[in-house]
Amino acid sequence: MSEASEGAEVPGRGAAPAGGQADGDGGGPGAGASTTAPVDALGSAGPAGSAGFGGRELAPGVPMLASAVAVISLLVGALLVAMSLAGHAFSPWQTSGPLSPGLIGAAMLGVTPGLFAIGRARVWEEVRTLVLPLAVVLLGLLAVSLLNADKLQAAKGGSLVLVLFSLGWVAVLGLLGLSTVVCLARQYATPADPFRERTAPLPGWSKPFLALLGSAWCGIGAGLLAVPGFWAAFVPWDVTRPDAQALGVWAVSLGTGVLGALAEDDLARTRPALLALPGVAVALAVVLGVRAGDVDWASGPGLSLITMVGGLLLAGLVGRRLLRRHPLPRP
Repeated sequence: MSEASEGAEVPGRGAAPAGGQADGDGGGPGAGASTTAPVDALGSAGPAGSAGFGGRELAPGVPMLASAVAVISLLVGALLVAMSLAGHAFSPWQTSGPLSPGLIGAAMLGVTPGLFAIGRARVWEEVRTLVLPLAVVLLGLLAVSLLNADKLQAAKGGSLVLVLFSLGWVAVLGLLGLSTVVCLARQYATPADPFRERTAPLPGWSKPFLALLGSAWCGIGAGLLAVPGFWAAFVPWDVTRPDAQALGVWAVSLGTGVLGALAEDDLARTRPALLALPGVAVALAVVLGVRAGDVDWASGPGLSLITMVGGLLLAGLVGRRLLRRHPLPRP
């Protein structure tokens, strides 16, 4: 804050005349400025949404988009998980069994608490570790659906319910994907002030762990997306091409979120993401546990899957525990 702003008066507070004192104030010259300094500090900190924090004010469309995706994810994710647990292969495209769509639904359910928390954020820097992975999911799943349009239930002529579900899946993803692009464009067009210093930096011992976890998820996801025919062999259950690519989208998204938290190096900037990570891990574990017979647990990929899902749960729980030691600074 500049020296000029420190001495600024707030209208209605009774500014002290030059060389005198404020009305009703028993102090000497300058007393009026000292009593109003906290208010001046708050008022001169920048936009209302980022007062005292700096950074890029959160565009109104971002919380709205996050809330809409959260509601849709809650409904669709619950449907996919319930059908998977019941042993039904319910998917917008042709799938090899109930496990893959169930895991996609589990990821949708798990991320929902973090999406709802975005509305309580003050600035963009506090939510981008979740919003950017969300953009990866929405645009990635839309691309996978369009690239595999010939394998959609609507193209294959499945049951009426599956046909309508696949059509709605593509339509909703198209609308949300377009909204995501618009929201991100408007967000990055918003002027940014220097952000406050890191208040809850990551412990040094956690950084190699996060780097390894994020790289593992991103690497496997990229392989499933780019070369599904080859990398599908590393999935410890049977998958079709769209299954492999959709799972790859979610893997890249999870890896992006973990690496994004590492880049932020501030637990206070990752609050929504810290809600999503353990939620996704628990939801995945439930589906994998119920459908355990579909998974080749004794294989290398099976053991790797246990480690990676456990890593998500550990990262989320430990991160939230560490964050409780650093209360959110007030503006």
